Amino acid sequence: MQHPIQFYYNLFEEVLVEYKIDPATARGQQPGQWNLKLGSASVWVDIFQSKDAQGNLTNYGYIQVMAPVCEVPVNNQHLFTKELLEINHSLYGVGFTIFQDKAYIKAIRELQGLDKSEIKSTLDRVGIYADDYDDKLKAKYFAYSGGGRG
Repeated sequence: MQHPIQFYYNLFEEVLVEYKIDPATARGQQPGQWNLKLGSASVWVDIFQSKDAQGNLTNYGYIQVMAPVCEVPVNNQHLFTKELLEINHSLYGVGFTIFQDKAYIKAIRELQGLDKSEIKSTLDRVGIYADDYDDKLKAKYFAYSGGGRG
């Protein structure tokens, strides 16, 4: 990383202010974590340094932006996961991932060279895609008729 981790925390919080989001209210339990709403999507942001096998911090840091979209359905899991992979082909800079039986939209990149415009475009993409696909996937796999709340 070319800057200390705090530099990236501050950079991210400057972007939050531009979104009219109070950084203090968005902060998570640990330094480098934020929880916010973009449209109807909940978006979680983590800025962190990676650790080596011994647990020591390395010179590599990352920003991860993810939003929960829906549960993985109990029935038709193979169709659901196939559809997520097919959707991934048309997404820009983000992708679907599954973790602990939930589907998320996720983007992750190195901190090196990160600037405000990239933070904004990543937040926008994650928020827009999550907002869009939560209703579509819930309607198809859970007989849900939405209204933009996920």
